[in-house]
Amino acid sequence: MAGEVQYDKVRAVELRDGAVHLIDQRVLPLEVRYEVCRDARQVAAAITDMVVRGAPAIGVTAAYGVVLAAAGAYRAAGPGWRAAMAGDMECLRASRPTAVNLHWALARMEEAMAGLGAEDPTVPLTGAATRLHAEDIEANRRMGVLGAALLPKGARLLTHCNTGALATGGYGTALGVVRAAAARGGVAAVYADETRPWLQGARLTAWELVTEGLPATILADGAAAALLQRGHIDAILVGADRIAANGDTANKIGTYGLAVLARHHGVPFYVVAPTSTIDRACPDGSGIPIEERDPLEVLAFRGVRHSPEQARAWNPVFDVTPASLIDALVTEEGVVERPDAGGIAALFGAIRPA
Repeated sequence: MAGEVQYDKVRAVELRDGAVHLIDQRVLPLEVRYEVCRDARQVAAAITDMVVRGAPAIGVTAAYGVVLAAAGAYRAAGPGWRAAMAGDMECLRASRPTAVNLHWALARMEEAMAGLGAEDPTVPLTGAATRLHAEDIEANRRMGVLGAALLPKGARLLTHCNTGALATGGYGTALGVVRAAAARGGVAAVYADETRPWLQGARLTAWELVTEGLPATILADGAAAALLQRGHIDAILVGADRIAANGDTANKIGTYGLAVLARHHGVPFYVVAPTSTIDRACPDGSGIPIEERDPLEVLAFRGVRHSPEQARAWNPVFDVTPASLIDALVTEEGVVERPDAGGIAALFGAIRPA
């Protein structure tokens, strides 16, 4: 709408000058620093090390990693570039196991590669990756509009982890809904769970909100229950790293607990994610691999140990929220209320062929 503030200043991933430029999300908000990846192995390391994170952003980054892999392979092997880049492809594929968008993006790029000959693949693969990136941003904008329509005017919202432009190609999934609602003048407050142990909410979501001039209140993860009990939240918005065919959703650890709290307090719980996050080959949440990371991420922060040396830690990155606790799944292709296997199958049945 003409005259609306768009709240769309942040881009975490860019391909320029033959390299992938990433906002280093490990050092935000204290520093805005860019990691420059000049080959596919550096891209894979950036994904693993959480320079970039968030399922859609990982997918976009991996697509650009394929461009670098192909360009390097052509320089090294000429017409034999396909075989020469096989190791880089496997390295990209192994960089994060849970985010299905990674594998989706690599499959998209492999489809683009299938139509190429022995000539230099850099230009056509750059075009394919750029289109994938643009499609992600457009999908996020559509999700923003659809999700904002579910919210009351002057909504007070709670988010978990980071689901904004930093986690996607741009604009964001759940935080894109916040942006869209704010553009209509419809957001009174945004509460961001700090999201231990990496503090994506406190560091990244709050940074995006402040950068856009939107209200931002950070709370400890354990304070969410009290906030809901006091009736201060109108809806909870979260993203997803993988959604099973029945609607079970893997997302940042702590999401499941929020869904239980939301149901107890009668607060709508919305998952906002592109259809590329839905893994139709996975029947339910029990089949979603749950990544576990270094226990030191829980036992220390920024390299400073705060727990006894003898203590151990359990550090799952994600948990699985049963579909029965989700009030609506918002995708770029439409909203699935009370998602289940039938609703998700119907969603894909309604999607027009590409």
